[in-house]
Amino acid sequence: MEMNSANIEEIVKQVLAGMSGTSAAAPASAPVSAGQVPKTAHVAMLTALGHYDVKEFPIPEVGDDDILVRVEGTGICGTDQHEFKKDPFGLIPVALGHEGTGEIVKLGKNVTKDSAGKPVKVGDKVVTCMMFQDDPDITMFDLNKKNVGAADVYGLIPDDETHLNGWFSDYIFLKGSRGTTFFNVSDMDLKSRIIIEPAAVLVHAVERAKTTGILRFNSRVVVQGVGPIGLLCVAVLRTMGIENITTVDGNDARLEFSKKFGATHTVNFMQYKGIDNLAKAVADTFDGHLADFAFQCTGSPVAHSNIYHFVRNGGGLCELGFFINNGDATINPHFDLCSKEINLVGSWVYTLRDYATTFDFLKRAKEIGIPVTDLITDAFPLDKINEAHEFALAQKGLKVAVTNVPLDGNTNNH
Repeated sequence: MEMNSANIEEIVKQVLAGMSGTSAAAPASAPVSAGQVPKTAHVAMLTALGHYDVKEFPIPEVGDDDILVRVEGTGICGTDQHEFKKDPFGLIPVALGHEGTGEIVKLGKNVTKDSAGKPVKVGDKVVTCMMFQDDPDITMFDLNKKNVGAADVYGLIPDDETHLNGWFSDYIFLKGSRGTTFFNVSDMDLKSRIIIEPAAVLVHAVERAKTTGILRFNSRVVVQGVGPIGLLCVAVLRTMGIENITTVDGNDARLEFSKKFGATHTVNFMQYKGIDNLAKAVADTFDGHLADFAFQCTGSPVAHSNIYHFVRNGGGLCELGFFINNGDATINPHFDLCSKEINLVGSWVYTLRDYATTFDFLKRAKEIGIPVTDLITDAFPLDKINEAHEFALAQKGLKVAVTNVPLDGNTNNH
């Protein structure tokens, strides 16, 4: 989707109008619905550490500004795994799942366009982005520059009387009063739609990296950590035309997979003792040169400490691996930052505009032959969600999804 200033202004107007209850009225006789919608929905509720219960709740009445979506599939994110293991946000009991997509089955009469101004109707496929209801200062900011850290997302909000608040379910209820933003993505296949949310994280990170002025076509780039986030980072870089990418990880299978997404060289850190030897191995992939830019995609403090050694004087570094507090990292401010004049940027999640850019990224990746949807290696039904999380935690696959319909292609449906 191409975004111009008019589109952006329309997004801002629509989101703020939705928050203030001033959205333009559509024809009467709402809500619009398609086919038979059951009276209840099944929701995978995380009720204790390491355990979901699939519960049944009444489906609320759809108001003039609301949307009811039949869920088709949802990816399991690293954040979901952190909640499953430790509940770092203190949300239990909670309906998780924020990498979801599905089909509109009921539509409030005031909902005629998505957050980019694209018309929507019953039967369209959608994804959600942010909710702004808890941010009283939102009118003071350009929504496209403010990241999701200042807002809420479905699948990471406290449970309430609605209950249908996460994508790990068979229906999700999108409240207009929450300042919901969403996009019509009916032109994408299901697997691509499931990948939109994590891909937006990497689009945002690369956009942050570009602000340093260092990331260019001929840049030598290191991506450390090639789980789903690191792999998508490689893919985004490759679609930008960057062709000299080295990936660093301790898993040979994932390193080999990174070549499918655009990596030119790989380094397994398990094969090198000491940071000096590891840094030399990385430099050897660039004919003896250190990287111009590096992306740190793990949540490991040790990995953060190490990555400075891979970057040349005057180079750049984007840290995006710490989605929760995983502890402190040790660096030497003189050697790692000052004397090398490293350009350091942090990245956390995404903005509204990054979603629109992500649609273009996914289409471009497909055009140049990057098999981005191969990232989804395994899919489990909703009633096997506990098994799905244990499978993902054991790193038996790459991106694991919870789906209400079987996935095609190379995905293992369990």
